[in-house]
Amino acid sequence: MGKTLDINIHHLTRVEGHGNIIVRASDGKVEKCHLQIVETPRVFESMICGLSWRDTAMLTCRICGICSVGHTTASIQATDDAFGLKLTPEVLALRKLMLLAEEIQSHVLHVYFLAAPDALGAGSVLPLASSHPEVVKRALRMKKVGNVICDAVAGRHVHPIALVPGGFTHVPSKKDLKKVQDYILMLNDDVDATVETVAAIGGAFPKFEREREDVSLTHPDEYAFYNGQLKSSKTGVHDIHDYAKVIHEFCVEHSTSKHVRNVDACLAVGALSRFNNNAAQLNDRGQAAAKKLGLKAPCYNPYYNNLAQTVEIAHFYDEAVKLMDQIMKMDLTEATLAPNVTPKAGRGIGLTEVPRGLLVHDYTYDEKGVCTKANCIIPTGMNLANIDHDMQKYVPEVINTRTQDQIGHDLEMLVRSYDPCISCSVHLLKVDWV
Repeated sequence: MGKTLDINIHHLTRVEGHGNIIVRASDGKVEKCHLQIVETPRVFESMICGLSWRDTAMLTCRICGICSVGHTTASIQATDDAFGLKLTPEVLALRKLMLLAEEIQSHVLHVYFLAAPDALGAGSVLPLASSHPEVVKRALRMKKVGNVICDAVAGRHVHPIALVPGGFTHVPSKKDLKKVQDYILMLNDDVDATVETVAAIGGAFPKFEREREDVSLTHPDEYAFYNGQLKSSKTGVHDIHDYAKVIHEFCVEHSTSKHVRNVDACLAVGALSRFNNNAAQLNDRGQAAAKKLGLKAPCYNPYYNNLAQTVEIAHFYDEAVKLMDQIMKMDLTEATLAPNVTPKAGRGIGLTEVPRGLLVHDYTYDEKGVCTKANCIIPTGMNLANIDHDMQKYVPEVINTRTQDQIGHDLEMLVRSYDPCISCSVHLLKVDWV
């Protein structure tokens, strides 16, 4: 007689938002296995409609407190695109610096505070503060970098106010930027120590593989994170304006967030997808980190998204150091940074790589620059179907060799490895008024 499973994890811990893991198996046959999303939908697209172009990013950056720079960036990219705005090198450099810093900050938060406790058998990071105090202090130092840069460049630590379509409304002083540069350089040894720490605990993540379709930005000149074209590991490279030909949203009964698919029943985005699609473009430090961690592209172990995030910490850090050197030599003035915007009717697309993966903002404006239609597709929403399919492959493989509690814990680790931001993904509710 086969094993019976009844796993009902309410609510999954160490993730942002509320989700439940549901598994039912009888006589060794899995009958139900999915991540149930139970968050109340948020109506950001509806709230954007009717807003002036000056206000769209001010609202949409509130979709997420962790990725507020990423949402602001995707939002203003969409507005830039709709109005045909051209950016100066100075504006582009500061935008990239802010996005790099947010990538590092969020990856550090996930790797140290959300994933590492699983590998070390701890229920949270709190016991690690006593057993590994220097490691936790290191994580806090590194996590702070995003706030330091956002404050200096965009006016405050979270939810940037000076980052706007076409440029910046604030010129950061060289004195403040020097403090930022000093802070970044102070973290150099912490980056190497982070790679060493993750290499030491990497063996604790389950050995499991399921081939999938990886979707990310790609760029001929860099490891894409700010802009580029859309790349699918199965259908090739697409113009970002054709994103709807790759990213197909659909609804399922067990989730208040939409799911996404392309050629298969699901697709994946995030650090591991970026690594799989663009690993050859990692800088020397990123390549060294991948070698140290034993990570090779393509990798189809979803648990190793934690390793890919660590590789990106190393890569993005050195990119930030180089970019900071360039910025310190630039002429940062109102003439090079101030926005020059003339609104016009049109549609614009902004695709940005945020820590959890590809982010889409799509706006249509009228001739006065008022938004008449909006669509936001969040990376966690893009990953939800893939998480379900990972779970549905994993459980039958281990049902006879792992206890129910062990399987439940493995599935929690699996979901956490995607670094989900569930609240952000539950973004649209269509109401039919009668």
